[in-house]
Amino acid sequence: MDRLKNKPFAIIGVNSDFQGDLEKINAMLKEQGITWRQAIDGTTSGPIASRWNVQGWPTIYVLDEKGVIRFKNARGERLGQVVDELLAEMGIKKEF
Repeated sequence: MDRLKNKPFAIIGVNSDFQGDLEKINAMLKEQGITWRQAIDGTTSGPIASRWNVQGWPTIYVLDEKGVIRFKNARGERLGQVVDELLAEMGIKKEF
């Protein structure tokens, strides 16, 4: 996702893995190639999961430049598609 670096949007994952053990979480993120921000809740009933009504794991949010959640739970190829769609709405051309 280097092609998306410094674009006006954010991807945020809500993570409850490994009871919040940052060393284990960072190793897993690196192994899976996940480079976007993570909210570390530590448990499926933590404050983030409760406030954001997270029902499944992982939960991924795509926010626009104003911080509005535009997409939820897009994964894999679909994640790239929704980001491209959002950038197109902003008039930013897709780069390869």
